[in-house]
Amino acid sequence: MADKENKVEETVAGKFYVDAQCIDCDLCRQTAPENFDRSDNGYSFVKKQAESPEEEEQCEQALSECPVEAIGNDGA
Repeated sequence: MADKENKVEETVAGKFYVDAQCIDCDLCRQTAPENFDRSDNGYSFVKKQAESPEEEEQCEQALSECPVEAIGNDGA
């Protein structure tokens, strides 16, 4: 389970986040390309919070499919 106390620094403020467990598998970037990006440091981060029902659904899908549970939703 993702730890909001361990968010990667590039993640923008909001309810979705990526923590330091990320293994840079690219799944979230493929699932929600408008919302996730790759850091030069070799992990993903939330570049933009979901702004539509479609983006929300894609972010939730990325969260549920993350192989190391590095994506979280704190409901903020």
